[in-house]
Amino acid sequence: MQKTGLILLIFISILFQACTNSSEKKETDTLSTGTIKISADESFRDIVEDQIKVFDSAFPDANIIVSYKPEAECLKDFMNDSVRMILVTRELNTQERQVLEQKKVVPTAQPLAKDAVAVIVNKGSADTVFSVSELRGILTGKHKKKFTVVFDNQGSSTLRYMLDSLIPGEQLAANVFAAKGEDSLIRYVANNPDAIGLLGVSAVSDFSDPNGLAFIGSIRVADIFNDKLGKTFGPYQAYIAPNWYPLTRNLYYIHRETYPGLGTGFANFMSRERGQLIFKQARLFPLKSNIIFREAAVNP
Repeated sequence: MQKTGLILLIFISILFQACTNSSEKKETDTLSTGTIKISADESFRDIVEDQIKVFDSAFPDANIIVSYKPEAECLKDFMNDSVRMILVTRELNTQERQVLEQKKVVPTAQPLAKDAVAVIVNKGSADTVFSVSELRGILTGKHKKKFTVVFDNQGSSTLRYMLDSLIPGEQLAANVFAAKGEDSLIRYVANNPDAIGLLGVSAVSDFSDPNGLAFIGSIRVADIFNDKLGKTFGPYQAYIAPNWYPLTRNLYYIHRETYPGLGTGFANFMSRERGQLIFKQARLFPLKSNIIFREAAVNP
């Protein structure tokens, strides 16, 4: 009888411990409630703030704490488990996935929108069209004409994109440097005739234009020659969508949730109608919705 009672006591103790552990692991957020931390590429600050503003108005019990950083720092945050979700312009590479697999982390990544890297020049510049090969030469210092090339910041996703896409394995020339943000970059190009700036198209778009075709007046946005099509294209949504404009990249969300939490809820929101409309209004091409293009005149 005593033995039976002892066994029963042990069983109850194990059951109580299991229940305690289960309650400790219970998640506190849902698709539309709770608090999470995310990191976002600072190149997309205005777009992400608009997304969060509309998301918060729809789900007032949700609290998304966002840090805007260079893309490289966002990826560090994700790998170090400092944030649950990041918004960046590349997927995780093989090495990063292997590290996460060792930590038993299963990341989820999806593209949300397609961005263009705009090439901007001084308003008085005679150079308003570039080929991809010319851009390679300018970045490596091999082009016959010397330009000063400016990126938005150290660790910039735009810089990483140009290194990976245009000059993989090569070194940047001494004429390439980083500004202190997009505003600083635009001011530098506006004040220096031989400067070229590289940044996301949203940063130089004139949002007062209802057709979505105008750019800010302090600089000029160059066209890029597409070798395959034999034509030049500007960074307009109709040319970004089919990759006719040669310098395009995707914006991804990456999260580590394995349950329907707030990160998943925010990702779902950005993938659906209201979130996709925000990307469209920001001059990116939304990848999760159907877009109909109509002909419109582009003023030179």
